[in-house]
Amino acid sequence: MARPAPAPLYTLRGAGSPLNALHFGCCEGDPPLLFSGSGQGSVHVWNLTTRRAEKVLEGHSGASVTWLNTLHSRDTLISQGRDMRVCLWDLAEGRGDVTDALWTGSVGFCRCSLLETGPGRWLLAHAGEAMEEVKIIELPSKSPVCALIPQAKLGMVMCIKLWQPDSSPGPLLLAGYEDGSLALWDVSQRSVLSRAAAHPEPVMCLDFDPAGQRGISGSSEKSLASWMLDGQHRLQLQEPVALVNPGISQLCIRGDRKIVASAGWDHRVRVFGWKKLRPLAVLQHHTDIVLSLAFSDHQDPRNRMLAAGSKDQRISLWSIYNQGSSDTG
Repeated sequence: MARPAPAPLYTLRGAGSPLNALHFGCCEGDPPLLFSGSGQGSVHVWNLTTRRAEKVLEGHSGASVTWLNTLHSRDTLISQGRDMRVCLWDLAEGRGDVTDALWTGSVGFCRCSLLETGPGRWLLAHAGEAMEEVKIIELPSKSPVCALIPQAKLGMVMCIKLWQPDSSPGPLLLAGYEDGSLALWDVSQRSVLSRAAAHPEPVMCLDFDPAGQRGISGSSEKSLASWMLDGQHRLQLQEPVALVNPGISQLCIRGDRKIVASAGWDHRVRVFGWKKLRPLAVLQHHTDIVLSLAFSDHQDPRNRMLAAGSKDQRISLWSIYNQGSSDTG
């Protein structure tokens, strides 16, 4: 049984539209920041000490912001919008300027995925012009690396996750598609290593734990798909996780691999123990679909937070399961 849910620490209001993307920027000695991307194209930079937006960035021509991240420090922000652009922002010393932009050509909802490959170097994966295409480029050079297009008819690419395994010389990429399948790509070889029919409906979201070689994905149905990679990089479906209500917008595994959170169409955030996917808590606060989630990157685990953004135009901040791991099976 899930334990009684806590109340949120506090709520951030004032974004003025649905919150589609969240990303923390916590730096020792400075006030923690939360970046939020709205359905009207704005990026709010929230100071979590004052609980106010200290800056509002406009760079996507009013088109919904769907993904946010930072490069090497929180002074360099990267944002993705439904205007088919990825923007790089300089936020140092009070600035808020777009310094570079990339045209993706994608009209879908697939969020980008970022992988640091060395000091000052990254790979960025994003959906391409063709609906089933994933493109990968190097940053900051914007040099193209490859385009990944499956031979099978899988439909539109819906979600992606790029990572570098210890056992492979090059990065791997997981992609969820419109037909409900998951595919594992070898980026260096431009080839599919494995594929699995994880859902009867389009894969709306996924997250992956590289250390445990396990992942989880969500769709519009009343269950989460759980899966793992074996020693030959083959996707193996595990027992699904039943949900009370259908529809998941986002899944997020906390960095310590203790818990995973789901953003529900039923206005709730559900928290599960990552080890056994046991339900731990149902966070009820929002009055509309929960669209986005992020765990904070505080150095001190006791200060870690979970942020949830909703279609109700509010962001809730929660402190959950920070003291120990014995109760998060």
